[in-house]
Amino acid sequence: MNRLCHHLPLVLTALLTGAALLYGPVAQLANYHAFADQSEVLGIAHFTDVLSNLGFALVALWGLWRLVPARRSAALVHGWPGYYLFLVGLLLTAFGSSWYHLDPDNARLIWDRVPIALASGGLLAGVWGDCRQRSSALLAGALALAAPLSVAWWYWTELAGADDLRPYLLLQVLPIVLIPLWQWLHGRPRGERLAFAVALALYIVGKFAELLDHQIAALLGPLSGHTLKHLLSSVATAVVVAQLVRRSSTTLQKPRAPLAADTAAVAPSRHSTHHH
Repeated sequence: MNRLCHHLPLVLTALLTGAALLYGPVAQLANYHAFADQSEVLGIAHFTDVLSNLGFALVALWGLWRLVPARRSAALVHGWPGYYLFLVGLLLTAFGSSWYHLDPDNARLIWDRVPIALASGGLLAGVWGDCRQRSSALLAGALALAAPLSVAWWYWTELAGADDLRPYLLLQVLPIVLIPLWQWLHGRPRGERLAFAVALALYIVGKFAELLDHQIAALLGPLSGHTLKHLLSSVATAVVVAQLVRRSSTTLQKPRAPLAADTAAVAPSRHSTHHH
């Protein structure tokens, strides 16, 4: 049973990949670029969809500021290559998504999707490194290559008249499936598992909000479904970064064990003892 559980992530990855292959190409929605937010403020078109990307930049900069100095701590050393890719992808998402939403079309959408794919791959690699207690550098490197290729595949197939989002979508689905599974199998701390569960739940709710873009805008006025997706996703990434910051801070604050040299320095030496 334990051996079967150990191979469960690999089995699920193979099943999801196989299901995607059997299902066939997944096309982008025909009206994908017709967002509900048609506002213009200070000459900025689609203002709320653009401005709501600021959260990604703030979370990424906060994470880099707090985590880079702690990257060699015991809490981060294994997952850091993946988490670094996640933070860089998050920062690039703020710029890429803003650029796309200023004038949405397929050409600009590339600059939105590549950073999102990088962030998804980085998070996946970071958690893998934490769970396996092995450097995530190789996996992060492989996913950093796979991310732009997944978007390139969509764009090439779109130009050919039969667009296919399967690789890009798979890269977003795998973290949702594998992260909680890995954390459970490897007995990660309860607080860590809860934080990632909350983050993933917020991200999923955000994806549903994206699908209900116009309906939510009709109910909430300036706040469209796509804008809400940006906000919920920003909060989700903030939950992840907060957990990493807390974990790394706890590790750095632990008092170090006294070294042998320290003990020798304070212990009385038998050669320095004076007899009166």
